[in-house]
Amino acid sequence: MDDVTGKVFVVTGAANGIGRCVAIDLVSRGATVVGADINEVGLAETGHLVADPDRFRFHVLDIADRESVQQFPDLVLADTGHVDGLFNIAGIPQDTQPIAEVSDDRIDLITRVNYFGTVWLTRAFLPHLEKRPDGGVVLITSSLSGLAPFPGAAFYGASKAAVAFFGYGLAQDLRGRKSKVTVTTVLPGTIWTDLVRQTSKSLGTPEALAKNFAMAPEKAASKIIDAVLSGRVRAVIGKDAHVFNGARRLSSRLSERMAYAQVGWFVYRRS
Repeated sequence: MDDVTGKVFVVTGAANGIGRCVAIDLVSRGATVVGADINEVGLAETGHLVADPDRFRFHVLDIADRESVQQFPDLVLADTGHVDGLFNIAGIPQDTQPIAEVSDDRIDLITRVNYFGTVWLTRAFLPHLEKRPDGGVVLITSSLSGLAPFPGAAFYGASKAAVAFFGYGLAQDLRGRKSKVTVTTVLPGTIWTDLVRQTSKSLGTPEALAKNFAMAPEKAASKIIDAVLSGRVRAVIGKDAHVFNGARRLSSRLSERMAYAQVGWFVYRRS
């Protein structure tokens, strides 16, 4: 899918961060974007930032609500007529806490948003993507925490590892059916978003240091879109993600030790 002019893409998490940057980039390439997020104000702000506001529509959607997700494709199709791709970007973090300190309600929400929300949306849109004559695209967004177990992020990491293997498995299923729909699972490293800013603040990391270490979200968005449109099954985004990916291939213990060395002291210093 080299030319996206006239294509329609659904982008979740479009109210801020990587989702917003992906929406802006896709519109700049000539696509129409349907942004979805729980944050209506943020969606409206994204609409003011795109190059052509007429090619950005948005819907308030809670992807943790399965019934709303199942009804969402009908709303999109009524507005656009067809859908060529789904970019699953919406996600929520875990506060940097040991397992015993995370509430059951928070565990449930992290799992519903990061894993089930992506699964439900993908299953809801897949039949419509299959109808596109030149195939459709699906993005599954995992995380650096899906590569290595980071202290204070056990439930977030578990949700992101689970959604990554959902993406890999879906790609296998579609390959076996000789489908024209491609699935790309991305594993971004540290991207300078509000989520990372909040995490750095909670860890006590100086903002200037954290920002210098992270990739700009606009650059990450461009790399993600290129990977999806080229039909790559898996893409690692960011220098730190590549380092951890390489370490994990050498030794899972090495990647685990590296993750502990990076943030363990900050998380467990209260103990």
